[in-house]
Amino acid sequence: MTPDLMEQGARRLSARAAPSAPTASGGREASSGRIAVPGQVDTAHGRILYLEDVHVSFDGFKAINGLSLDIAPGELRCIIGPNGAGKTTMMDIITGKTRPDSGTVYFGSTIDLLRHREAEIAQLGIGRKFQKPTVFERLTVYDNLELALKTRKDVRASLAFRPNSEQQDRMAEVLRTIHLAGSAAREAGTLSHGQKQWLEIGMLLMQEPKLLLLDEPVAGMTDDETARTAELFLSLKGRHSLMVVEHDMGFIREISDIVTVLCDGAVLAEGTLDQVQSDERVIEVYLGR
Repeated sequence: MTPDLMEQGARRLSARAAPSAPTASGGREASSGRIAVPGQVDTAHGRILYLEDVHVSFDGFKAINGLSLDIAPGELRCIIGPNGAGKTTMMDIITGKTRPDSGTVYFGSTIDLLRHREAEIAQLGIGRKFQKPTVFERLTVYDNLELALKTRKDVRASLAFRPNSEQQDRMAEVLRTIHLAGSAAREAGTLSHGQKQWLEIGMLLMQEPKLLLLDEPVAGMTDDETARTAELFLSLKGRHSLMVVEHDMGFIREISDIVTVLCDGAVLAEGTLDQVQSDERVIEVYLGR
């Protein structure tokens, strides 16, 4: 969740008023000379995300070392690898939290993500969910979704805001998608761990992202919650592009088409789960025998 949305949530908790959501101050020009416009991503070349030869070091440690990968529109890509492989740093780079030392990172064909700040990147259509769910526990499920709507963020607009019928329909649709249609009036703090994960995903969906980055989404879930999360992700596939970092191989088998294995900050192997699980290099550094 972005700092802007957290600030708005705190305001909502104190005033029990209506929501707002993080937006960028406006798109900057990409290197092609076009203006990056929120909600518009050029995927004419068949890729929604493109990284090439990306490097980043922290105090001499090469966290990302020549990383190159790309994701197609509507694809559900799973990322696996040992601890320290660079998975979180890769997501930090994509979302603007970390600036690489060198390399290319594009969203679609024309948006150079390295020319944008973190809040701008979120507004351009990239949503990120961390492992630990971050929801406003004293607000209802419905209020959390309302808070995440794309609306004006200034105080006066936030206090006066009421969702129109289209926005209400959108929230109802998201509630059904995240398996919480019957829990709209519940305080978020009363939800199970898995339900909080779904709610945060729902809050991201309210932002209408083109690409979702999801970090260990089923960690700590029950078997039933994990199965329903797989259903959720498969329902999102095609409508959104998803990058899922996960260690649960059973879950990955349920949802994955292509699996990318990272090691030492670069791609070690890529293919179906069966292909990467039989790769001797992957067995050696990650899966074990």
